[in-house]
Amino acid sequence: MRIVVDASVILKWVFPSSAAEENTDQALALLREIRAGTAELLQPPHWLAEVAAVMARLHPQLAEPALELLDAMDLPATDDLAVFKRASQIAVNLHHHLFDTLYHAVAIETDRTLVTADDRYFLKARPLGSIVRLSSWHGSTKPSATAR
Repeated sequence: MRIVVDASVILKWVFPSSAAEENTDQALALLREIRAGTAELLQPPHWLAEVAAVMARLHPQLAEPALELLDAMDLPATDDLAVFKRASQIAVNLHHHLFDTLYHAVAIETDRTLVTADDRYFLKARPLGSIVRLSSWHGSTKPSATAR
């Protein structure tokens, strides 16, 4: 399976025991699949910066060591111009922040599925396809993009 994960999923990898985090079991299962090579990940270029911004705000004392671990994962990223163009179109059409649409644009432009725990974005973007809620993730079988 070829996937993209947004910051909402990555933060569950870093803080799985946080009371505010739901679906951490699915997030950690997805991480295991990535590490095992059964899920092929590609990220937008800003993924680490976005995760760093949230960690610095919510858990400043843990941000630096968590960023070092995430950086050591050496996740592949793309900065293809087509991704930025698609993300800009999605942002305009959905009236949504470009940082969120960049993840989705990578998925669409590279024939992948965006896995997100961001329900607000999912509900807006679902008609575009190539997106699934983390809560619908059931291992290496591809969940329905319209799962509620």
